[in-house]
Amino acid sequence: MICEILNEMNIDIIGATSCGEFVDGHQSEGECAILLLDLPKDDYFIAFEDIGERTQGDAAANMAKLGLQKFKTPAFIFCSTFLSADGKVLEGETLMRCIEEVAGTQINIFGGMAGDDISFTGTYVFTNHHSTDHGMVALVLDENKIQLHGMAISGWRPIGISRVITKSEGNLIYTIDDKPALETYLRFLGMNFTSADDQVKFFDTIGVHFPFQIERENREPMMCNPIGYDREKEALICESNITQGTKFRFSTPPDFDIIDTVVGKANELKDETGADADALLIFSCASRLSALGPMAQQENEGLHKVWNAPMAGFYTYGEFGRAVNGKHEFHSTTCSWVAISEK
Repeated sequence: MICEILNEMNIDIIGATSCGEFVDGHQSEGECAILLLDLPKDDYFIAFEDIGERTQGDAAANMAKLGLQKFKTPAFIFCSTFLSADGKVLEGETLMRCIEEVAGTQINIFGGMAGDDISFTGTYVFTNHHSTDHGMVALVLDENKIQLHGMAISGWRPIGISRVITKSEGNLIYTIDDKPALETYLRFLGMNFTSADDQVKFFDTIGVHFPFQIERENREPMMCNPIGYDREKEALICESNITQGTKFRFSTPPDFDIIDTVVGKANELKDETGADADALLIFSCASRLSALGPMAQQENEGLHKVWNAPMAGFYTYGEFGRAVNGKHEFHSTTCSWVAISEK
């Protein structure tokens, strides 16, 4: 119905399902958040990729190629599905690297993976006339005309020593330091099976609070949430594929000063660039809403106050954006935001 109304008004659409949504001063679940942008048609286009029989890497690379065909310096407001109705999972890290491989590391990519209110029944992205539960969509902007400033910050703190994934296959971790992964994870957190009998409860009350920080050379760690388990195999199911031999550290949620950190970094960036904003988009991980509670909304409102522009966003299953070190990454447990303005 909403898409029909926007269609009648000749308004181009890029959208995603969510784990909750918000606009200036309002946060909800099961509703709809819309941010309207008035941009010249020559300064943007909508790219849509239903993966179908292709690999996710091929689909992402094709989207990047389309951006370069249209603009010398494309920038992407990017949304992908996470989980399809038949269980196909997209890997945010693969999508990010494949776009970067084609378009270069200097381009701006901000966005998030669609959610489904933590039901794990299927996520969707859509445009005016197309939708998919296994694909991606992007608002591709001409960065010679449209300016983007943004940042992605997690705040989750590493704890303990580095550990090694000693046996894994795809997104299943079988052993950590040669011990059963599920048992090791729960024991480290002081929990037992009775607190993890329900898969959704496991993700919402344990996995999103205590993700892995995957170590990467010369880059920030990649956050990775355990999203479930296979009790028979004593394995953890993760949101991303984990290579055998990977080193990681356990982590815990941030302190109460995380809002000051996120908002403070936004103020620093605004002061350094002297930029203003015509609009603000925020892609915040569903784990922040679960772990931070009301502080997640305070964080969003704090960013809105910094940029003083119309704001909208949603809670995601993964985020895309420029890390504090300046490199574009795929994130989890992160608040990724981008301020947009016409030059």
